[in-house]
Amino acid sequence: MTRRSVRSFTDQPVAREDLELLARAACFAPSANNSQVWQFTVVADREKIAELAAAVAGALGRGSDYNFYNPSAFIISSAPRIYRLGREDCACALQNIFLAAHSLGIGSVWINQLSLTCDHESVRPVLDKLGVPADHVVYGCAALGYPESGNSGGDAEKNLSVIHFAD
Repeated sequence: MTRRSVRSFTDQPVAREDLELLARAACFAPSANNSQVWQFTVVADREKIAELAAAVAGALGRGSDYNFYNPSAFIISSAPRIYRLGREDCACALQNIFLAAHSLGIGSVWINQLSLTCDHESVRPVLDKLGVPADHVVYGCAALGYPESGNSGGDAEKNLSVIHFAD
């Protein structure tokens, strides 16, 4: 209950062994009928992340300062376009990534703009270079890095009135 979205990261890289652990955590998420047809593309090169962010910014008409919060690493979750439960499966996998990252002291935030732009003419070539299959839709991404001081999310008020017991 202490995990929070982090939107400002230090320059410290995330160790490859930690990224491997986060990707493995994603693979242990539930998927419909245990289908496991997803792919998790791990990008640990800030220049490649910046190139993807610039392509998304162009597709969305955003300014040149758009950068996915400048993370040290990025995990793209995708699934085949013809698989109707890809969004749900990838959401479960991303939650595993976020919780595992938090347990390692790594900050994270959900990035969803690629679900809208993955087939845009400026974005798809970048995804192709990163190894995201052409027949996949991106359903969400995890921006990862170490939180800047004072940016660990802190205490957040949560609306608990949405809980209802049907007794």
